[in-house]
Amino acid sequence: MAEKMLIIDDDEIVLKACRSIFEKEGFEVTVTANPQEGLHMVLERAFDVILVDWMMPGFDGMDVVEEIDKRSPNSAMVMISGSPSVGRATEAMKRGAMDYVAKPFKSEEIIQVVKRAVRRKVTEETKAVGRFEKMMKSWQFPVPTLEDKAPKNIAETVAQTVGVAKATSPWLSVFVLGILAGAYIGFGGFLSTTVTFDAAAIIGIGLTKLISGAVFSVGLMLVVIAGGELFTGNNLMVSSVMSKEITFAKMMKRWGLVLLANFIGAIIITLIFYYSGLWRTGDGALGVAAVKIAYAKVNLSFTEALVRAIGCNWLVCLAVWMALAARQTIGKIFAIFFPIMAFVAMGFEHNVANMYFIPTGILFSHTLSIPLAAGIDINALSWINFLWRNLFPVTIGNIIGGAVFVGMSYWGAYLRPVKTSQS
Repeated sequence: MAEKMLIIDDDEIVLKACRSIFEKEGFEVTVTANPQEGLHMVLERAFDVILVDWMMPGFDGMDVVEEIDKRSPNSAMVMISGSPSVGRATEAMKRGAMDYVAKPFKSEEIIQVVKRAVRRKVTEETKAVGRFEKMMKSWQFPVPTLEDKAPKNIAETVAQTVGVAKATSPWLSVFVLGILAGAYIGFGGFLSTTVTFDAAAIIGIGLTKLISGAVFSVGLMLVVIAGGELFTGNNLMVSSVMSKEITFAKMMKRWGLVLLANFIGAIIITLIFYYSGLWRTGDGALGVAAVKIAYAKVNLSFTEALVRAIGCNWLVCLAVWMALAARQTIGKIFAIFFPIMAFVAMGFEHNVANMYFIPTGILFSHTLSIPLAAGIDINALSWINFLWRNLFPVTIGNIIGGAVFVGMSYWGAYLRPVKTSQS
């Protein structure tokens, strides 16, 4: 008879990934995003293994663990954590959990943790605190680790878990998260323009670019940590295609959906900038700066835009890659900050950022009653030039930079099947 597993997590992506992993392992899996419903299920049915999220809206995973331990003392419980700490892991085990696993995790990692938890449950006669302290003292199971993931582990996580989850998530969830991601990048662009529009004359162009990149990085921090679906980051899904976890057609459909959603989110921030009246800052100098940025972008040659976009998403996807390695939020922040700061400071091109910068310049150049800089032809700031002279080559370049130089490269280095020679 198949072992029964219950998974309680408010993240639909985690629920789908865990269900897929453990159904392949022969478990009979039941999932719920509602902790109250999960507690009710525990009363009605017996589960061999229960996976519980660390934090859920309105509930502390600690309390859920303690309640489950009372209602189903024979279940082996494992906590799933997005923000692990040794102190909370210790407290969870005191309350009845057998082990924990940190997000993001690869399939082999969570399978090993569950098997270890089941073994402990079978061999232990009581779950008193004294037993836990004795086990810790004798090192019978490892102290929860906060070590960052190795590059090979990240490659496996991207190909087997993250990419698959993105491809199989409900389209409406992906669309909403895509709008949020476009808005977050727009916030980063808005902020970078606001803090640097008058800085070059004081500190020079180089330091101005450095500051612009430093503050723009908040956009990707919001996407990765708060949650969002960003087209450039989703270019890493190519690893899942190469590993035959998802189809090329499925990936392309998701890319198209996310790209559209990102555009909507970016335009929302453009409208906020316009109707807030903040463009009047510095007697309209902030609005003029926004127009200058857009004008420079639509006047790049096709080759310049393409090559700058390759460099951009190479760094952006490395930022996402390193953020996946980090176990704690502060590590994710530092992993994101430096590559994003670098790509902006070097002047590379990001298609979603340009969905904010260029429409903002188009809107302002045709509606604001402020004098523009000499040499700016507002006729060049058109939707046709935006799409053809910037968005098209930049999107191609971003795909090359992210999918080829990061996704495919690390797949080839770590996941490519090795042909065995036959003698």
